[in-house]
Amino acid sequence: MPKIFRPNNKESLLLSKIESSKERDRRLSINMVREHGDELSNSIAMKLVENKIIETKSKNSLEEQISNKLGELGKSDDFEIDYQIAPYRNLIPNPNLVSLYLTAFVLESLINHKDVVDIYGSDEEVYHCINKQTMKFMQD
Repeated sequence: MPKIFRPNNKESLLLSKIESSKERDRRLSINMVREHGDELSNSIAMKLVENKIIETKSKNSLEEQISNKLGELGKSDDFEIDYQIAPYRNLIPNPNLVSLYLTAFVLESLINHKDVVDIYGSDEEVYHCINKQTMKFMQD
């Protein structure tokens, strides 16, 4: 006989806390982008070029594109963000929203930019490079 699942108050409370902590992390990430967007875009562009993940004709153009995308993130609603990151949601467990959003941008849009020669490395390598820089600003 199959077991019937009946959530009780403790389970509902726990699920609610998990969901609210995810929403809190999401809000904090977006606020961090609003506060440190220019610094973050510079840091990410520099590391992507230094680590030879992106080969570009102009690092400044790359930084500008990332900065523009971060600006869009600050103004986007939840549906737009979820739509952008949907193909990469299972890339790693518990991904950072900003890092995943920028990874999706790099892999889907930036690759076609006129100043980008090529993108090297796997999706995970791109994510980890971006996430390492993003985490530096999240801890401020």
